[in-house]
Amino acid sequence: MSRPTTDPSPPAALHRDTLALRMAVERSQHGEHSEALYLSSGFVQPSAAAAARRFAGEEEGYTYGRTGNPTVTSFEQRLAALEGSQAALATASGMAAFTLVCFALLKAGDHVVYSQSMFGSTLKLIGAEFARFGVSSTCVPQTDLAAWRHAMRPETRLLLAETPTNPLTEVCDIAALADLAHQAGAWLAVDNCLATPALQRPLEFGADIVLHSGTKYLDGQGRVMAGAVCASADLIHQRLLPVQKNTGMVLSPFNAWVVLKGLETLSLRLRAQSAQALALAQWLQAHPAVARVHYPGLPTHPQHALAMRQMDGCGGAVLSFELHAGSAEQARARAFHVLDSLQVLSLCTNLGDTKTLCAHPASTSHGKLSEAQRQAAGIGQGLIRVAVGLEHLPDIQADLLRGLDTLDVL
Repeated sequence: MSRPTTDPSPPAALHRDTLALRMAVERSQHGEHSEALYLSSGFVQPSAAAAARRFAGEEEGYTYGRTGNPTVTSFEQRLAALEGSQAALATASGMAAFTLVCFALLKAGDHVVYSQSMFGSTLKLIGAEFARFGVSSTCVPQTDLAAWRHAMRPETRLLLAETPTNPLTEVCDIAALADLAHQAGAWLAVDNCLATPALQRPLEFGADIVLHSGTKYLDGQGRVMAGAVCASADLIHQRLLPVQKNTGMVLSPFNAWVVLKGLETLSLRLRAQSAQALALAQWLQAHPAVARVHYPGLPTHPQHALAMRQMDGCGGAVLSFELHAGSAEQARARAFHVLDSLQVLSLCTNLGDTKTLCAHPASTSHGKLSEAQRQAAGIGQGLIRVAVGLEHLPDIQADLLRGLDTLDVL
């Protein structure tokens, strides 16, 4: 280790909402109140001997931007405090975080069990890219614990889950999967992108690793790309950090600063957006053009009770809904009509913004999957995902009605 890891911390009794504002590296000699943005690729060393010790990992201190930066450290410390982890490691994107974990923990001959409902790029990363390096994998239904158990092998080293999932909002039992992983001597990694530590902290339920796309709710305003891994100090510093240094999967200081400031309003945003999403989900359920609404906050959701236990009683800000249709072709045409009729909401594949974003998963985030993979994951052509923002709720409803109420023109 060359970067500082033992900076003074706030009192241990502080609430997460306070830590979201106060956890950071020490102020500089200038006494800045807003965390400083250190735009520097290199750091001047106090002496040749000190530089040698730092590069050898014998002394704490920043040396080079690829191995550490004070602004990035502030983001890592703050996110770790929110997740309740000993340490965190920032990466250039959410997918970089997944790639880093796989490179650091897996080798040829190892086996991974992962949810078929995970983000499309994650499915490709595990099922195709790492398969080229001799890592085998088994894809299972997210909510079928028996299927997870049946998929385990002696060489299983990692279980990967996402809860809630994007876009069907399926919820897995984190504690049950953690028990299954640990009985087999494997790690459980949980993608906490949609819930964030504002609503859910997987480590409290036994998970070993928490993964984030900071691009989403951690930033919260659709400004930058970022990712992160939260885990034990040993796992971060002994396994992941050496791989990150050698591969360069690092977060830029500017992006770290943006997401660091985003964390300050994370809890307020997520709870307000969750309330909006619940009201919108209830409203969509009553529309005759809508066949089904997927949202953990609804009592009709298959894992509603589990979600309320794991997610602090909130359903999150993402929902999806399916349109009535007689065929896949008609379903796609009807979904496109609703999306093309929008005048206020954004047709955008991202999520986590303060602005409401709508997308057609089958042709965007999950468009590179085979039709069989999409069907297995439940991603139909009539499915529309809505990442609910902070606009006036009646305005959100009115914009969706422009398409929903005119589907008979098709």
